[in-house]
Amino acid sequence: MLTNYQIELDKVLKELTLKNEKPKLLLHVCCAPCSSYVLEYLTKYFDITVFYYNPNISSKEEYDKRYNEEKRFVTEYPFPYEIKVINGKYDNNLFESTIKGLENEKEGGKRCFKCYRLRLEESAKYAKENNFDYFTTTLTISPYKNSQVLNEIGHELSEKYDIKYLYSDFKKKNGYKRSIELSHIYNLYRQDFCGCVYSVRNKIGD
Repeated sequence: MLTNYQIELDKVLKELTLKNEKPKLLLHVCCAPCSSYVLEYLTKYFDITVFYYNPNISSKEEYDKRYNEEKRFVTEYPFPYEIKVINGKYDNNLFESTIKGLENEKEGGKRCFKCYRLRLEESAKYAKENNFDYFTTTLTISPYKNSQVLNEIGHELSEKYDIKYLYSDFKKKNGYKRSIELSHIYNLYRQDFCGCVYSVRNKIGD
């Protein structure tokens, strides 16, 4: 039976509202369009720092372009506080070694699951080392990403690193639709591939 992770998220947000707490959240971000709705949605509940960590992106030029778009968005959107953007280490060779042997897997399969874990694990480690209360990822907003697997990985890493993972399915409540609206409003660069050379081959985007 599939878990409705939006319901799980709603429970946490309701509890935080009742307690009048605003924990520190490290938000792993893949790109500005995917982060747009998530940031708009969560800034009222959390003190958010953006963690841009995407070694899967095969081109450094593409990596930098997405990073700069993220910085531009958080500067231009009227958030209630300044949001810091951390640029994680770019190492495409690490991604390639992580998915070695899975190069010919179909998009959205085992290769992608390895990629999820790579990015989420680095996020969990950074969050723990820097005293965040929670970590999560914008990846669940994409209709092309497996939210069940992402949340299962988040749960495992939460236990491994002893830090809370914020369950999510950000495409719910018209989240994906709102991200497209915000992309148009802020003229955000929207790519049609996830980032790696294999997603370019399949042309399936975030």
